Amino acid sequence: MLTAHDCKIAPSTYYAHHKRQAAPSARTVRDGELKELIQRAYDTNYRVYGARKIWRELNRQGQVVARCTVERLMRELGIAGAVRGRRVITTLPGGQVERAPDLLDRDFVAGAPNRC
Repeated sequence: MLTAHDCKIAPSTYYAHHKRQAAPSARTVRDGELKELIQRAYDTNYRVYGARKIWRELNRQGQVVARCTVERLMRELGIAGAVRGRRVITTLPGGQVERAPDLLDRDFVAGAPNRC
C-alpha cells in the first residue's frame, strides 16, 4: 500500500511500528509504575522532595531505580522539589528604568575621531 503512494518505507519498519503500537515496551510499562510511586512519594512528603530524596525514598522502599530515571520522570510529571532562599534580582526588566537620551539620533558614522 505504501509503495503504491510512492512512500519508500521498508516493510520491517512498518511491522516494527505496528508491534510497538500493539504492546508497549518494557520501559514504558516500568515508567508508568514508577510515575505512580514517584507521585505518591512526592505527595506524602508535602510536595517538597526533589529527585535525590525521592530516589533515596524509593530505594528504601525496595524499588531499585536509577536517579537519572527519577529525574527524567519527575520532569515528565512536571514536579520539582522546593527551592530554598530567595532569588536575587540584579537587573530591572526593560521599560521600568528611564533610558539615556539618544544624542546621535542613531547615526553612528563619524567623519573623524571624536566627531559626531
